[in-house]
Parts: sequence; C-alpha cells; structure tokens
Amino acid sequence: MSDSKMGFGLLGVGLIAPFHAKSLQASEKTELIGVADTNAERLAKFTGEYGCAGYASLDEMLANPKVQVVNVLTPNHLHYDAVMLCIKAGKHVLIEKPPAMSLKEVDAMDAAAKAAGLKIGVVLQCRVRKPIQAIKSAITTGRFGKILHADTYMKWFRAEEYYFSDPWRSSRRSGAGVTIQHALHYIDLLQYLNGPVKKVYARMNNLAHPKVDLEDTLLAMVDYENGAQGIVEASTALWPGTDIRVEINGENGTAIMTGEKMHTWKFRDERPEDEEIRQLGSASVGTAASGPADFGFIDHMVLIEDMVDAIRTNREPVVPLSSARLTLEWALSMYKSAKEQSTVILPLTNEEEIW
Repeated sequence: MSDSKMGFGLLGVGLIAPFHAKSLQASEKTELIGVADTNAERLAKFTGEYGCAGYASLDEMLANPKVQVVNVLTPNHLHYDAVMLCIKAGKHVLIEKPPAMSLKEVDAMDAAAKAAGLKIGVVLQCRVRKPIQAIKSAITTGRFGKILHADTYMKWFRAEEYYFSDPWRSSRRSGAGVTIQHALHYIDLLQYLNGPVKKVYARMNNLAHPKVDLEDTLLAMVDYENGAQGIVEASTALWPGTDIRVEINGENGTAIMTGEKMHTWKFRDERPEDEEIRQLGSASVGTAASGPADFGFIDHMVLIEDMVDAIRTNREPVVPLSSARLTLEWALSMYKSAKEQSTVILPLTNEEEIW
C-alpha cells in the first residue's frame, strides 16, 4: 500500500458494496484492502471482480494492520455490533445509513469512538450534492429570510421481489420499511438544511406490497424548531417511480432540487451567481427512483475522501454521528406517531416502545 493512500476494508458485499469499492478504487487517497462477508459465494464473486482480499469474518479483516478504516455495509440492525468491534480494534468507521436502529446504540458508539480517539462518519451522501450545498449556503447567509416550509417528496417504486432479495429487507425491526431504508436520505436533507424537528405527526401504510409486513408509504407533517412547517411524503408503491423533490420556501426565496438537479432557484434579490446555480446537477444522473442500484458513486467518493481528510487533520467527518442522530430520532418519532396515531414531541423518550 502506498504511504499516500489510506487502507479501507468493507464489511458486507450486498447491494451497496460496489459503490464503495468503485469509489475507493477511483480515488487517489484510498486503497481497497479487502472485504469481509460470511457468504463465501458472494465474497468470492466480489473479490474476483475488485481484485482485493476476502475475509470470512470481520475479526479476520480487523487483524490486518493495513485496514485503517472499515466501511460498515451490513443490514441496518447489525451496524451496532460491527461498529463496536471496529472501535475495539482501533479502526475508524464509515457507516451506511442509518448509523444504528436505536438512539441508545448511536450514543454508545459515539462515546466509544471518542474515548478511543477514532472517527465515525455516516454515509448520508446526498448532503454533498451541489444543489444541496448551494441551498445550505443560502440558508446560512440568511438569503431565504424566515424559512416557512421545508418538504420532501419521494415517490418511488420497488417490485415485490426487492423485499425478498435478502431476509432483512422484509423486517421492520431491521429498518426495512420505506421510512428508514429509503426515505432517510431525504428526511436527513431537511434536517441538515432546516435544523431540528420540534413535533411530528405521521401515518404509515402498505399500499402495494401485501406479502411483507412493513410500511411502503409514509405521510408526515412536521413542525421545526425554527418555526417552519413541512411535509414528508415517501413511498415505494408508486410505479414507475419518479425523482425525489426537496423544497425550501422562505419569505424571500424558493429553492427546489429534483433528483440531483436544481429545479427552481428564485429570490427577491437576484444575484449574478444565480444563473450558474440554476445549472447545478444533472438530470441524467439516476437517483434510485425506479431501482435500488440506479445511481452513481461520485457522492460516495466525496464522503470517503472527506473521511481520509478528517482522520489526517483530526476534525469531524462531513456527516458526523451527532448530526445523523438527529435524523434517526426524527425517523423513529414518525414510527412512534404512526403506531400511537398521535403527535409526537421531540426529544424522543421510551424508544423501546416503538417496536
């Protein structure tokens, strides 16, 4: 391994693993050392395709000193145990969303990493899209004025077979419903852009996948701490699937991202840079509306390279665990609201009651 490159190991060779492998091999800052998975057949296929070492267990991979960072790509409910083993072995960690399935687990992971002087980043890669960064900058500098509305609409489609491609994909407790498995990225964008949530009222249904016991559709109304209100609409029942929309409306302006492209950028005070901002993003880049692997890997690479920089300069990763915790708390609050058919006021208490 080159001294200038940081060594990464992947835990899990499921659907998302190729995006991480391609990112690691495309970057000049990183090297894919190996991958661990308990499924020998899938492991052999993956290592053959990407030319890296294969390990039958996480423990074996952690024993390799060349592996400095582990990207945890296991099913959602298995993140906690894997992360704690990585920290114990002295490895930095990049976790696919959600960081865990409970706030208690997130807090334990955070405390363990801080005590060990290690970094934990979360793969909520939609934050680094250029339109989102432009919207964030405009909010931070006050260009919108008072934010009135912050909404997301995700009308996707997944065939029934998707939910049976892995056992955990049909388990609510494993985070397989639309709220955490699919919409968390876009819920996170609202939290990232507009700040924490004060209260939420949610309704969850299964509209098109009767063979699985989970929600494929979410509708929620939300009040933010900054006084804005919003809507979260997310589904995997709506054929053929259309691009997500994230909308911010302020007293002095409106910005809308569709897919990964800036769709609307209008402010009372027009500025010279606005025309360039309106061109940000590409309508031709997939955002997984019609299939679970219909998107590119560049956003993943940005997060991975940032992780290298965060470790080397001893700063927080671009998506730190503390920020992802706020998004998870919002998602869990929506489950609680839907179960109790009542408004939930944050912070969330008694999260064990949700399931």
